[in-house]
Amino acid sequence: MSHAAIRVAIVEDQPLMLDLLATALRQETDIEVVFTAATVADARAKFDDQDVDVAVLDIDLPDGNGVGLGVALSRNIPKPGVVLLSSNDMLELFLSLPADVRENWSYLSKTSTTDASALARTVVATARGRSVIDPALVDRSRPRVGSRVSKLTPRQFDVLRCVARGLSNQAIAEELGVSLNSVVNHLTAIYAALEIPDEANPRVHAVLEFLSDTTREG
Repeated sequence: MSHAAIRVAIVEDQPLMLDLLATALRQETDIEVVFTAATVADARAKFDDQDVDVAVLDIDLPDGNGVGLGVALSRNIPKPGVVLLSSNDMLELFLSLPADVRENWSYLSKTSTTDASALARTVVATARGRSVIDPALVDRSRPRVGSRVSKLTPRQFDVLRCVARGLSNQAIAEELGVSLNSVVNHLTAIYAALEIPDEANPRVHAVLEFLSDTTREG
């Protein structure tokens, strides 16, 4: 391996789910699970002693919640990426967080974490500064009438939806059957249409705009 492994911490109070998550991630050669914890108090103590690139956090914990823990971690320097997990659709709670806090956060349902490859891809993308939203939620999303996202062309919306799933440009090209240059051109047009500031991380801000300007069916 030519690069350092992504250091991951898992905070989950259900033993079977914790074992599932840890086992899945430990199978990845570019991911190292540095510690696991079942409570906020235990996690805080361990975070003080360990450098972590990505924290995988259950929202519901016996002595608090993963959102509060993630917000506290976001004040660290450097701050880790956060992957929030929930058994229920808690996307509205995710959206209520300040934009600057959730910039390097991702969100998955626990149903999606049973797909080990999807979990690993989300951890890797989050470590690289991207935001990933649960693919099942993304696929159910439709533009909100009158929003900036609603003004995108159908193809641009397809590209933006792929970005929200955490796909790289190459993966988007392969999924949509278009050239890499075409993806780059679409992204440039999307960033302009969404009026993303030049100094911002465009992919992250595009995902946040996607979340704010879409509704979910079903």
